[in-house]
Amino acid sequence: MTEDKTAFYINGAWVAPHASTRMEVENPATEETVAQIALADAEDVDAAVAAAHAAFPAWSTTTPAQRIAVLQRILQVTRDRYEDLARAITTEMGAPISMSRSDQAGVAIGHLEGFLEAMEDFDWEEVLPNGDRVVKEAAGVCALITPWNWPMNQIVLKVLPALAAGCTCVLKPSELTPLSAMVYAEILHEAGVPPGVFNLVNGTGPEAGTRLTRHRDVRLVSFTGSTRAGVAISQGAADSVKRVALELGGKSPNLVFADCAADLEQRVRDSVAEVMLNTGQSCDAPTRMIVESSVYDQVCAIAADAIAGTKLGDPTQEGDHIGPLASGIQWQRVQDFISAGIEEGARLLAGGEGLPDGPTCGHFARPTLFADVTPQMTIWQEEIFGPVLCLTPFSDEADAIRLANDTEYGLAAYVQTGDRDRAERLSRALRAGMVHFNGQGMGWGSPFGGYGLSGKGREGGKYGIEEFLEVKAVLLPEGWR
Repeated sequence: MTEDKTAFYINGAWVAPHASTRMEVENPATEETVAQIALADAEDVDAAVAAAHAAFPAWSTTTPAQRIAVLQRILQVTRDRYEDLARAITTEMGAPISMSRSDQAGVAIGHLEGFLEAMEDFDWEEVLPNGDRVVKEAAGVCALITPWNWPMNQIVLKVLPALAAGCTCVLKPSELTPLSAMVYAEILHEAGVPPGVFNLVNGTGPEAGTRLTRHRDVRLVSFTGSTRAGVAISQGAADSVKRVALELGGKSPNLVFADCAADLEQRVRDSVAEVMLNTGQSCDAPTRMIVESSVYDQVCAIAADAIAGTKLGDPTQEGDHIGPLASGIQWQRVQDFISAGIEEGARLLAGGEGLPDGPTCGHFARPTLFADVTPQMTIWQEEIFGPVLCLTPFSDEADAIRLANDTEYGLAAYVQTGDRDRAERLSRALRAGMVHFNGQGMGWGSPFGGYGLSGKGREGGKYGIEEFLEVKAVLLPEGWR
């Protein structure tokens, strides 16, 4: 049954769209239509921005304590609607239900707890040594544009800090994954977020996204997606000198040193699992495994066995399998990269082109491993965004650093080593916004973001809140201070 999801959430209510264009939402595991949405036109976007603009004066002057109270209510309602979020994400983008519950929906709780912790001792004002006062204030109406691969993660990393800062916002989620965003709009409504403070329209990037990011009443744009789209948004926002925060692509290296010999097999298997998580559709996935020459053949064998053991299956069933890619377009894009790897001479150790054995429908791709990948190859330089891992050897630490930094991206880097001193050196030498050692993940509230073509700005905790604030100097006569 196809659900009617054509309404937009504007000024505290679900309203009929002005736009007449509709789009079908597909379940990528079954290729069946599960819902129909409207694609916003300029009038719909203008209505949402107008609501946010009208709500800004009142919301921006609320106290931090009042905003904390709203965030706490959002936390409670999110817990009540947790299963709804998980099932929506499984339906719209094919994440297996176990992973949707533990990771995809889990971030809606974890990030919110991180923001609440940051709010407890956030410095909204300070006095400089010279006696002048510095005040941090809400930036204004914000345009929030989120991707399909981690839909709830990116929504909460934008909506929640915007609300915490005192901003109002218009969210445009990916048109491929609108269902979880609409559930989240219901959560915010039930939690008592005032009308106009949060608004949601569905639509395409070229039409709704462009109208939103170029709108004169929008003062800040926060975008997550491709580097190409991030560049276009920055150019469009320049005319009105908007602030722009970007979380873009990645091509993260994973350095495997021989000195982790005692844990080598576990480190490699965990690294493969990190790439396969979310069917490879994570911007910070460690897709370039750069291995010390003395253990290269051993790592190739371990990784090939781990890739071969990666299970694919029905996303509605619990388990540790991976699901389909999110769309037919994404499936074809991954196939083109695999073909390029073969044509350019990389050694195929597992997987390859075409559909895997088993599923009879859906956008499933074969987990794939390439060895002997060189920096000149397409699969080394470009983000594949699928279940594909590339291996190459290095000779010494300096060579490893050179290969790791041989990319225009700089989102994350990963290191497997048993040497603490080496870890300290590499933490400074690797040009990336996050460096993970021996499988260590990020805590809630740590800054997420990257260097170079991976974007600008940081998300999460106090760093995420600061992205939505302006800094004002208050210069009072000495006797008034």
